[in-house]
Parts: sequence; structure tokens; C-alpha cells
Amino acid sequence: MKILSVVGARPQFIKCAPVSRELRKNHQEVLVHTGQHYDPEMSEVFFDELKIPKPDYYLGIGSGSHGKQTGEMLVKIEETISIESPDLVLVYGDTNSTLAGALAAVKLHIPVAHVESGLRSFDRNMPEEVNRVLVDHVSDLLFCPTKTAVDNLREEGITKGVFHTGDVMADALEYYRNIASEHSKLLGDFSLKPGQYMVLTIHRPSNTDNLENMRNIIGAVSDCKIPTLFPVHPRTRNLIRKYELSKKLPENLIICDPLGYLDMITVMSSAAKILTDSGGIQKEAYLLSVPCITLRENTEWVETVDAGWNVLVGADRKKILEMISTFAPPKEYPDLFGRGGSKRIVEIIGKFLSAISL
Repeated sequence: MKILSVVGARPQFIKCAPVSRELRKNHQEVLVHTGQHYDPEMSEVFFDELKIPKPDYYLGIGSGSHGKQTGEMLVKIEETISIESPDLVLVYGDTNSTLAGALAAVKLHIPVAHVESGLRSFDRNMPEEVNRVLVDHVSDLLFCPTKTAVDNLREEGITKGVFHTGDVMADALEYYRNIASEHSKLLGDFSLKPGQYMVLTIHRPSNTDNLENMRNIIGAVSDCKIPTLFPVHPRTRNLIRKYELSKKLPENLIICDPLGYLDMITVMSSAAKILTDSGGIQKEAYLLSVPCITLRENTEWVETVDAGWNVLVGADRKKILEMISTFAPPKEYPDLFGRGGSKRIVEIIGKFLSAISL
């Protein structure tokens, strides 16, 4: 069977890697990269490190407003589907690439499978939340990473085609973790000692587009005096320049370019704490057993908060500093995300396609 997989952003490349490896054992995969993340440090390095096959189509959409970006993706993905005539379109996560891929497929009456279905932050001000809801409501196969995700879909009346598969990023982390530790030399390069530094990532517009939030986050890091590695998203770097924050960055903040997956796993796994507004990194922090301080008011990964390994602080300087000093997770570490989801997803897709082809 022919599966057309749509990716476009860093987290999707990571999720795609283990699923693609399983898919290609028995199916033909056509890989489409929308170009949503187009900087080489946010795109090419992941394909190289994770040994993801070169995309069959690179659409080169790039940045833009949500409407413009999604619209251009929709047009080009529709053209690609028309050329390839796949049996199923596979989408990942919650980006504009996810939404465009799902909409293009359903309009052409092609079945849609959604990996990482059922996540909800219940904040419709987040574009990702809107994307999640819309994609789930047009998908034929909904692959949920957690039981909470299954429950969320049931609350919205979605029960058909729903599968609790576990999280494919757990598969990726398990596969690449040992490779990463052998590959990366970053701790030595930055003179970082295991357990004596933090990792910071900021990329969401709710923080990067808000000067007060940026000042609060960086100010809290400055106050704590702990060495903090800050791999800077290209967009965030531009805004730091725009706000002229680079003149006031604290000495304990170690700025570097975006890191590839293997380097990022290595620096996160040895960190004392991780501060982030990323959904994927919250989950990776949990999988690596590292306390996570989330720079948001809500999260789609509520299980990590309930388990006591993740705490929500928004961009409140006092709360951030307090959690840097005091936050300690419990000894209990429940297995929230499972293993082997990639293989199960491919098995379900195969059975689904065999059934509808009869």
C-alpha cells in the first residue's frame, strides 16, 4: 500500500523516524516535507541524524501568517496527493502542516491517520489547539499516545478509529539515546557538569512576541546564577535582537545555535532542570526523568503535571525562580507513554487498508 506522510517541523521529524522505519518494511511511503521549518539547523540536521529518507517532495512553503502558510500548504499538498494517489495520508502532531495535510486528504476522499491524536490544552488561543481539534474530527485513524488523549476524544464524541498506541517519541528516544551519548561532545565543549546546569528553550509567540515575558524569563535565569544552556530558535534570536535583549543577557546564560536531536538528547538528559514552552520537550524531559518547568499557563501533556514531574509557571519571574530553587519531583515515575507505538501504528494501518480494499 502507498502511504503519503506529511511532515514540516522538528517534532514531526522525530516522530516520523521510528514510524517511517516500520512503514517501509511492508509499504511504500511517499514523504512530503512542507518546509514549515526550513532553516537547516531545524530541518536538514534531523533528517541526517535520524536517518530519515530524503523527502520525495519538498514544498518550500516557509514562514508566513497562519492563514497564508496553511493555504499554500493545502494547495501544494493537494497537488501532490493528486499526483501520487496514495491509499492513506499520515499526519503528525499539531502544526499547520498537520492541518493542511489532513484537509487536503479528506477533501480528496483519502483516509487520514493522525499520530498524536487527542491532545488538548483547552486553550483555543493557541493555534496548535485549533489544529488538533480540527484534524481529529476529520481523521479515520486516531493514534493516541496516552489514556487521557483517548478520554479527550470520547468527550468530543469521537470513538470510532481511536487507538491507544503509546507515544512514538518514546520509541525514538529509546532507539537514539545510546547513539546520542556516544555522538555528542557538547557538555565538554560548553564546560557543563552533569546535574549542575539547566536547559532553556523558548519559541512560542505567547512568550517571544511579548517583551515583558522575555524579560521575566531571562531575568529569572539571571537571578538563579545556574549555568543555563539556551539553544536559540532562529525566530527567537531575531526577536532578542529586535528587543535589544542581547545587550543585557546574563553571564550564566550560554547561548548556542539550535541543536540537532542527538545533541539535544544529550544535554537534556544530564541537566538538573529543563525550562521550556515546547510541548515536545516537556514530554522528552519526562522520558529522560528530568524535572521540567513549563513557561506556559497550560499544557497538552497534563499527565506529566499530574505525575509531579512538570510544573506550569507561565512567564512569572518569581514563580520561575522559586521553581528553579525548590521544584523536586516525587520518587514515583509512572510509565505514561509506553513503548512500541510505532510498530502498533503500522500494524493498524495495514489492517485498515486491507479491510477497505476488499
